[in-house]
Amino acid sequence: MGTARSVSARGLTRRKFLGTTGLALASLSFGGALLDACGGLKLSIGTLPNGALTDDQLLETIELAAFQFFWNQASPATGLVKDRAVWQGTDASSVSSIAATGFGLTALCVADSRGYLPTAQLKQRALAALSFLSAQAPVENGFFYHFMDMNTGARAGTSEVSSIDTAILLCGILACRAHFQDPQITSLANEIYQRINWQWMLDGGTTLSMGWTPESGFLPARWDTYSELMMLYLLAIGAPANAIPASSWDAWSRPTLTYQGLTYITGNAPLFIHQYSHAWIDFRNQHDAYADYFQNSVTATQAHKLFCLSLVGQFPDYKDNFWGITLSDSVKGYVAWGGPPAMGPIDGSLVPCATAGSMPFLPADTLAVQQNLYENFGSTAWTPYGFVDAFNPLTHWVDAYVLGIDLGIGMLMAENYRTQFVWNTFMQNPEITAAMMQVGFQPG
Repeated sequence: MGTARSVSARGLTRRKFLGTTGLALASLSFGGALLDACGGLKLSIGTLPNGALTDDQLLETIELAAFQFFWNQASPATGLVKDRAVWQGTDASSVSSIAATGFGLTALCVADSRGYLPTAQLKQRALAALSFLSAQAPVENGFFYHFMDMNTGARAGTSEVSSIDTAILLCGILACRAHFQDPQITSLANEIYQRINWQWMLDGGTTLSMGWTPESGFLPARWDTYSELMMLYLLAIGAPANAIPASSWDAWSRPTLTYQGLTYITGNAPLFIHQYSHAWIDFRNQHDAYADYFQNSVTATQAHKLFCLSLVGQFPDYKDNFWGITLSDSVKGYVAWGGPPAMGPIDGSLVPCATAGSMPFLPADTLAVQQNLYENFGSTAWTPYGFVDAFNPLTHWVDAYVLGIDLGIGMLMAENYRTQFVWNTFMQNPEITAAMMQVGFQPG
């Protein structure tokens, strides 16, 4: 049990509801005409620029494109963000995910800080989302269904009530509370946070369950092994109501791996587990009794790069500025792949958000990949919403979709690398800083 199982379960859920298709590399084209055809917000991204961009210009382009997804691919009435979208052509799906919505709410804050839209418009979208989540979205003991219809909030299929995805949503809600300093937003955010029954999700154990369904009750898998779980536990320990004991922080295991001389804490899961909690929580220059988790993610990213480069004999496209695999679409569907150790049907594909999500950890190396992708694969891998979720130059396969959580991790980590804005904003939430003190974080 633990993260590897959770990743597999979440991947199966996505394939069941959403599916995956691809397009041939040669069929893709980009530029102003396609941007205009997408409808909705049309920000000044324009056609793909000729020549190289500075790092800051590239990061601004990535963030602006990602925000366009979070604005266009959300319901103005409910604020719920689509789990994924077809970036070219008609997309009839109305399935949203609360994780994508959490990233989208944080994207509103980033957009306000960068002046992408007037504050009043951005605040209104945040209010729409929080009002709907507070009064109309179905919940169980305060936890939300992983997938819902973006227009009605109805549960999608047999989707589970998800503890980790509720945590990601709550991170976005608390980012809005801290950034906008609006009485209505603050009141709604407080109400949503206070009604979550974190103790219920323990299901009688010392670690949190991964979720619940009305048909079968609690899922058998638990958040019991190092992964993206840190934000979940800190939110639950610092909660204003129904909090879990600080001892739960010590209850999950922290297995270590040594790869090419690098030793770090990791679960048998893709690179994203070392990124998600860090998108909001600033773990820099502090540690608990077990680790400096920021440095741990630095080491994990270094090890992942070395792992990808070790596969060059099988996949000659992998090189110093072309690497990165994490939970994503593939030609075989939504898969958990990566390493070390090797996992999943690795086939030479590249997942742009793998390096985008690690920019604060290994900036020079990850930015080299992002620059290479934009300059040399821009005509095949760039969309009005940013990079496609995955593509494979060796087989000429390109994903037909962009995914909200993958665009989101890239946008937030790009902003954290540039200005530390998301970190500085989110860490204003007293529940998080109090929880970190309770579990023993110290500076240094």
